[in-house]
Amino acid sequence: MTRPEFGWKKRWRVLIKAALVPLTLALALTGCSTATVAPASKKLPIYCVARDDNKLAISFDAAWGTEYTGEILDILDEYNIKTTFFVVQFWVEKYPEVAREIIRRGHELGNHSSTHPEMGNLSPGTIQEEVMGAHRAIKEVTGYEPILFRPPFGHYSPAMLEVIEGMGYYVIQWDVDSLDWKERGVDDVVARVTAQAGPGSIILFHNNAKYITQALPLILDDFRRRNLEVVPISQLIYTEDYYIDHEGRQHKKSSGP
Repeated sequence: MTRPEFGWKKRWRVLIKAALVPLTLALALTGCSTATVAPASKKLPIYCVARDDNKLAISFDAAWGTEYTGEILDILDEYNIKTTFFVVQFWVEKYPEVAREIIRRGHELGNHSSTHPEMGNLSPGTIQEEVMGAHRAIKEVTGYEPILFRPPFGHYSPAMLEVIEGMGYYVIQWDVDSLDWKERGVDDVVARVTAQAGPGSIILFHNNAKYITQALPLILDDFRRRNLEVVPISQLIYTEDYYIDHEGRQHKKSSGP
């Protein structure tokens, strides 16, 4: 498949458009509420997880380079934590040694599509092609089989969710957006994440964001002070007997209605 070229103007347009999609939710929470809420009336992805412990997850979307990835991995090693990297097919094929290093260091890979399109607009057949292209590339390069999928730009539809979940994937969004790609500076990234993150949160970073390596240690220090434990997303979510409420929170069914 041919890699699409995204300039910053188009990236802004697509991100803004995705943010305005009625089905795309933005949770203004400090952590993920554990209050019992009725299941959503329509299919939704997982934005965060209602948990009764102090676990939360960090994720990095990887599509546009590797300049800071090695240092990110070194920082994560220093803090002895494991995370989730959502990778695009063309990124894995261009940087196979980096993808293998992520796995070697004990992190997990998630599927971020083959060509980074707006997934909610695609036909079922094209959705399957986007998912399986990246799935095959990840497995062939690293030997790892992903079970987590993050739609590019957070763009999705209920029909897309139906197709991808039918392929055995859990569709993952986020409740804490670092906005690190906007390059507003270290303090902005740190303030946004530390103010919003809490138990059950899924935090969105990008592996090639300009200030990520300066902001990440400050954020992890804050988590240590607050006794928050960072785990990969697959260890944060429930993989069976769960439901998702109308704001995208995943709950265990045993504690739900």
